[in-house]
Amino acid sequence: MKKHIPNLFTLLNLLSGMIAVLMAATDELVYAAYFVFLGIFFDFFDGFFARKFKVEGELGKQLDSLADVVTSGVVPGIVMFQMMLYASKERWFMELSCEVGNWTAYQHTYYYFLPFTGLFITLAAAYRLANFNIDERQTSSFIGLPTPAFSIFVMSLPLILFYGESPFFIDAVQNIYVLLVVTIAGCYLMNAEIPLFSLKFKTYSWAGNEIKYFFLVATIVLLFTLKMVAIPLVIIFYIVMSIIDNSIKKQGAKKI
Repeated sequence: MKKHIPNLFTLLNLLSGMIAVLMAATDELVYAAYFVFLGIFFDFFDGFFARKFKVEGELGKQLDSLADVVTSGVVPGIVMFQMMLYASKERWFMELSCEVGNWTAYQHTYYYFLPFTGLFITLAAAYRLANFNIDERQTSSFIGLPTPAFSIFVMSLPLILFYGESPFFIDAVQNIYVLLVVTIAGCYLMNAEIPLFSLKFKTYSWAGNEIKYFFLVATIVLLFTLKMVAIPLVIIFYIVMSIIDNSIKKQGAKKI
C-alpha cells in the first residue's frame, strides 16, 4: 500500500486541477485559485511521502508532471486569459469613450486577440515540466522557476482583485500591459537557466539551510502583514534570494 500513497496524492492534485479548470473557464477565478492552491498542497505531499516511504519511481515522476500540467499549467493559462480579457475590455471601453473619432477596427482586433497570449503560460509550463523530467541537474535544486511557484503568482492576481486590499496592486492587475509583461516574464523564467534553491530539507539543522529558513520566516511575516498582496511579492523575493545566493556561492568558489 505504501507505494500507492504518493500516487493517490498526485491524483488528488490532478482532481483539484480539473475542478480549477472548470472554475476558471466559467469565470469563477477565486474558486479556481483555491483549488489550485489545494492541488499544489497535494503536490507537495506526494513527493514528501515518496521520499519518506522510499518509493520514488518513474511512474510517480511522470504522473506528477501530468498532474502539474493541468494544475500549474492549464489553469493559470486560462486565468491569465480571463484576466487579460477583462482588462482589454476595460481598455477598449475607455479608449472608445475618450477617442471616438480615432477609433479603428485595427484597435478592436488588437485588444480582442491580446488575451490569447495568456495561454502561452500553459505552453511554457508544459515545456518546463517535460524538460524537468529529463534534466538530471534538478534533483536538489531547480533550474528556472518551478511551475507551481509561477502558478501561485498568477492565481494570486484574482484574489488581490477580490479582496481589494491595495489600490495600487488592483490597478496593476487590471492593466493589460502589466499582465502581458507578467506572462512573458513568467514564461521566460520557467525555462531560463537560472539556478533557484529548493525548499526540500534533507536535514532540519541550521547549517546548510540558512537561506531556506530565512525565506520561510520572511514569507510568514509578509503574509501576516500584506495578506494576499504578499503572494506575488514572495515569489519575486524567492527569485531575488536565489540570485543573491548564487552570487555568494560563485564568489566563495572563486576564493577557493
